[in-house]
Amino acid sequence: MAGEQKYSKSDLIGKIQSFAKNAGRVPAKRELNSVAEACVNAFGSWNNAIIAAHLTPHRSHDNRMYKRVMTKALDGHRCDSISEAIIHNWLAKHGVLHKRDAAYTDTNYKADWEVKKGETFVEYFGLAKDSPRYDRSIEVKKELCREHRIRLIEIYPQDLYPKIRLTEKLGVLLKVK
Repeated sequence: MAGEQKYSKSDLIGKIQSFAKNAGRVPAKRELNSVAEACVNAFGSWNNAIIAAHLTPHRSHDNRMYKRVMTKALDGHRCDSISEAIIHNWLAKHGVLHKRDAAYTDTNYKADWEVKKGETFVEYFGLAKDSPRYDRSIEVKKELCREHRIRLIEIYPQDLYPKIRLTEKLGVLLKVK
């Protein structure tokens, strides 16, 4: 193909390691779209490229909903995924007071974050369209928020990857404080 860039394995490993060093975490495949296909071609899979870079890969498609990569946000709070840590770090960086795992009224459901007690929930629906069960829980949470007049800010993978668009989604919270 005309204009196609060729990368050596060491070039690809360097790009992955550089991202990891700058971000302080392992990159998701969609964050390095520019070299992801080359990594798959060179190493057989994205996770193999991550391993070659001496990093620990995130969960694979084969074990979705079963294995999470627990991580900590910069303020020390526990997050269920790298994506949640990105969101959590945005909230902390912008001084938005928040609580993790806030209960939905009279249910066993929990919101990823609560902002301004009882007024706003922020949810990362990272597995939307991954399983019918997960999609049903999204709909239940939306309905609970409507019933209890709680603002729900929904964040999806496309809000984080390939470009982080959290200010567009969460900027309203900067006025709430």
